[in-house]
Amino acid sequence: MKAILVNENKSLRWDDVADPIMKSGEVLVKIEAAALNRADLMQREGDYPPPKGCPEWMGLEISGEIVAITDEAKEKSSWKIGDKVCALLGGGGYAEYVTVKYDMLMPVPKNCSMVEAAAIPEAFATAYLNLFIEGRIKEGNTLLMNAGASGLASVIIPMAKAFGVRVITTVLTDEIKENIKHLGADRVVVTAKEDISLVLKEELEAGNSVDVAIDCLGGEIMGKCIHYLTHGARWIMIAALAGTKTEIDLKNIYVRNVRIIGSTLRSRTPEIKAEILAGIVRDVYPKIESGKVKPTIYKVLPITEAEAAHDILYRGENVGKVVLTV
Repeated sequence: MKAILVNENKSLRWDDVADPIMKSGEVLVKIEAAALNRADLMQREGDYPPPKGCPEWMGLEISGEIVAITDEAKEKSSWKIGDKVCALLGGGGYAEYVTVKYDMLMPVPKNCSMVEAAAIPEAFATAYLNLFIEGRIKEGNTLLMNAGASGLASVIIPMAKAFGVRVITTVLTDEIKENIKHLGADRVVVTAKEDISLVLKEELEAGNSVDVAIDCLGGEIMGKCIHYLTHGARWIMIAALAGTKTEIDLKNIYVRNVRIIGSTLRSRTPEIKAEILAGIVRDVYPKIESGKVKPTIYKVLPITEAEAAHDILYRGENVGKVVLTV
């Protein structure tokens, strides 16, 4: 089969690789679409190696059709050949085929295309993990979701809204603010004109303080913002694109009982990932199938144009997910 490989100069090529071999409990999926994640860029740069036993090529979420299934997978699940599925992977999605353990699969939701389904597993699992497991968010809470134009925000914002959460998000410009209007955030802060830390102070004083923050930026501003949260709030760090260092008033942390939580999906055990996927099908699929939550697709490109697709993420121009079709 073919897969996307990384050349020595970090460019990409669509080239021949060995066909995948199924292990006990796995199914073989013929891939129709693979969604991009920022982790793919990190892996391409050599900063985010795939877990042991996963293919060397990138790709964390795919959609496709089951074309083979092991006896154990048949015994422990209801999957069958011909089922349309989407899957969460440790890696290997930029290819024609991939092997997947039976409990890392989800059905394609009703009313979703295969392109949309490919954009569900990684992003929705990350959203579910950080909103409901790490964040313990509840109806009536307020969420701060930084980087409102990111692919992850395009999932987290409508998911939070569908469960009755008030959402504050940040963007760089008025143009981006207009582009994400459809996500339904209650307050969109344009950081070129407003200081988000002062906005959070205003929200605190008005009785609308943040209960959960999901932060992929970090940097200096994180330490300024974390002072203005609800008592007992959770600040969840999932990346540090704006810098890995900040200054925090530690007294504020313990007086206000604020918890700083580091969180990545990729480092979770397969058992926990399977629980997350089951939770998505149980709790979130009804919202997807009713139209309250849906993946936002920015652009679709053939997999042979993976480098151009990556460039979209490098430039930060996408509002929603970029998807490759195989």
